[in-house]
Amino acid sequence: MAKVQKSRQKREHYYYQFDYMLLFMTVAIALFGILMIYSASSYTASTSRFSNPYRFVSRQAVGMAGGVVCMLLMARIDYRELYLKKINLVYVFYAVCLILQTIVLIPGIGIEHNGARRWLKIGMEFQPSEFTKIGVIMFVAYAVYLSRKRLDTFKGFLKVMMYIAPAILLIAKENLSTAIIVTVIAVGMSFVASKRKRYFVVCGLAGFGLAAAYAMIGGGFRAGRITSWLDIENSPGGFQILQGLYAIASGGITGSGLGESMQKLGYIPEAYNDMIFAVICEELGIVGAVLVMIAFLVLLWRIVIIACNAPDIFGSMICVGVMIHIAIQVLFNIAVVTNTIPSTGVPLPLISYGGTACLIMMMEFGLVLSVSARIKRK
Repeated sequence: MAKVQKSRQKREHYYYQFDYMLLFMTVAIALFGILMIYSASSYTASTSRFSNPYRFVSRQAVGMAGGVVCMLLMARIDYRELYLKKINLVYVFYAVCLILQTIVLIPGIGIEHNGARRWLKIGMEFQPSEFTKIGVIMFVAYAVYLSRKRLDTFKGFLKVMMYIAPAILLIAKENLSTAIIVTVIAVGMSFVASKRKRYFVVCGLAGFGLAAAYAMIGGGFRAGRITSWLDIENSPGGFQILQGLYAIASGGITGSGLGESMQKLGYIPEAYNDMIFAVICEELGIVGAVLVMIAFLVLLWRIVIIACNAPDIFGSMICVGVMIHIAIQVLFNIAVVTNTIPSTGVPLPLISYGGTACLIMMMEFGLVLSVSARIKRK
């Protein structure tokens, strides 16, 4: 019997290999995004002062190509090196994110678009908040790695959130929706790690109340978005969402055909950006929209599988953070386009226009692939 067991052990081989299904789904969704960006932006780009129908899609393609390279490079690096080095890279990266979030608020340095100062230009133009999402994911994952039990108490949860609060407040200064996403990521990761769930209900209700109060009392465009949401047909601020609903309705079951959208011809402002899901519904119909949602569900499912089999709690929590980030952005974007919630300006991951956003998001997937590559497989 002992000889049989020894012979079996000799025949068993273990190997490490990152998740090719996750890699394939990420690239496939990004390629689909390039196709839809061209369809949604070609008219606007042709009629602009640049007169180049490929202006937006070419930038997106460059961002995607750079993202794929970064994703593959990060997949080859052991994610545990982030905290095993003499200098803890988790703390360093999070500190850099806070510095960038502070710099972007300085007039004359931060770049404004449509009245919002959210961008910096260091070689390329980017939003520091996109890097901050990665920084928060890594920071909370490391906090759980150091002591998972601390999140079993409300006091320990507050201690973790105190370190995240500066990033949230700096982002909320110019972008409340992104601040909400970062908060949901941090709280969601803490919820998964904690054995006690009751106090999260109280925190969730309190957070929702504070966000709603800030939006209403603060006035300005945030209060206007809530007013437009409540009366979409009669409010001037509801024009974009209303046109998006027309696009969804006219698409029907099978859609009008790829490239045949009418609402993108100047009716939906920047149809290639946050409202691209409406163009998908119009051109590909409900069938196309459902397939897009299924693709994201498969993507999230693969991340869950990797999280459940990760070599350590740090890798598992990184996967949880990325999963929450993707899920909440997809949910917010589709909910806004269908007028389920007030407008937030949250893009559809990997599909909406934004070359640097696509690149940074693929860096997140690179971290997940790095975790999957360290899973011991028989």
